[in-house]
Amino acid sequence: MKNKALLLLILGCLITPSFAEDGLRTMFLNNSAVICGINIRSFNAEDSDGNGMVEENEQRGNFINAIKRLDEIKALGVNTLHVLPVTPVGKLKALGTAGSLYAISSFDEINEQLADKTSKLSPEEQLRLFIEECHNRGIKVIIDLPSCGSYDLFLKKPELFIKDDKHLSVVPTDWTDVRLLNTGNNQKLNQDLINIHKKFVDMIIEAGADGIRADVATIKPSNFWKEIITYTRTKNPEFLFLAEASDSWREPPSQYAEFTPYDKLLEAGFDGYYGSFFNLKEWNKSEKLIEHIKFNKKLLGSYDEGKSAILSFTTHDELSPILINGKKFSKMICWLEATLPFNPYIIDGFQTGDEYIYPVANTKASATETDDDYYFVHRGKLDIFNFSRKPGGKYKEIETEYKKAMEFRKKHIELISTGDFIPLKTNNEKVFAFARCYAGQTVITAGNLDYENLYRKVTIKICGLNKRHKISEVKGNIYYKIRKGKIYIDLPPGEVIVLHAEKFSI
Repeated sequence: MKNKALLLLILGCLITPSFAEDGLRTMFLNNSAVICGINIRSFNAEDSDGNGMVEENEQRGNFINAIKRLDEIKALGVNTLHVLPVTPVGKLKALGTAGSLYAISSFDEINEQLADKTSKLSPEEQLRLFIEECHNRGIKVIIDLPSCGSYDLFLKKPELFIKDDKHLSVVPTDWTDVRLLNTGNNQKLNQDLINIHKKFVDMIIEAGADGIRADVATIKPSNFWKEIITYTRTKNPEFLFLAEASDSWREPPSQYAEFTPYDKLLEAGFDGYYGSFFNLKEWNKSEKLIEHIKFNKKLLGSYDEGKSAILSFTTHDELSPILINGKKFSKMICWLEATLPFNPYIIDGFQTGDEYIYPVANTKASATETDDDYYFVHRGKLDIFNFSRKPGGKYKEIETEYKKAMEFRKKHIELISTGDFIPLKTNNEKVFAFARCYAGQTVITAGNLDYENLYRKVTIKICGLNKRHKISEVKGNIYYKIRKGKIYIDLPPGEVIVLHAEKFSI
């Protein structure tokens, strides 16, 4: 009997589903996920007339033609795609001629706008094929979960939504095309809404997805997320949950909305969040960047099960870096993503400096699929409201820089992902400097947040470093010298320098 029981135990272990050690959750917690956000609707669209929008006679982006760009994405060093919402969108009280990707009209269907009309495969099958092709190239896939419902969904299922004092649907802040879902609160959750979210989970797991990015995760109660995350992890322990949340967010977008701060979301089971790295554009003093890095190191290291963050310098909600401080700002982001102990993140088009300017934006359209007959666009941001052009800018050198940065990160991934983070003192408040140290190797990164004035004569203090140490310049082509525990650098406006010291630790 004992032998038979042992045999049954062994057989049980053999047939129990197991998940690879290189699953997305493990990659993310090890800071080895390199993520690119994409909009399938425009990812590989063809705008032949150059007006920025893709009309009926032009090729829209879809799951099938998106496959053609996967090798290009992999060559960037990206190993994870954040796919903006793939669910159907509302057409009433809409923004844009296609409708916002975040105005969800169904949680358990795939948006037919994203399907190749010439294919015999269903939209669900096309999504599955796209994800399979990503996996064949070693690319994981995160699917976006919108936070609110469309007006269309409100009319169909009003019981899922919050009503105001006049029993009308609630428009959160200035998101005029969506309505606030009624999730309940931590004392009493709306089980109907939980069940609908579980259907979404089932749908994307069946399609082969590796994770969820929860749009504005803060407006749902922590217990809501605990139930959804626990449900999902029983199906796939390696499934990633990334919260769109920031430590700088202090209040909900509506008086009727719940508000769960970033730390409570992490406690609820999210593996990571956005942080406030997108505020780099406003940090003109180095201490703000350094303090935010230190804050996140301490915060994320305080959880026994491990947590991480994305380097959210540029997202679809953010103005293009090119419009903020030009190519130098974009290149600085490349090297911060390469040398900081969190997960790199870019939005499609960043790699070539897309300004996200569409010539006919916010003008009257000749045709529309919604009740909005204007090409509504957020200027300088990736378009999520229309059938628009493939992202791409004119600055090929940013792509070259990003590839180089990600190659360096991959080569030194153990140092970058787990090494010590050591802020370094400089003689200028607008110049940041830090070191990453691990197993006798040190990487030094310094950048000038002043984009207007002339060269900065920068002095960085590094105890024990001298000119006898073997130093290589990874990024820069900038004059520097080392003398008695100090590095002297002539650092131009907006420039960043990265040095690699072998057999040296701080």
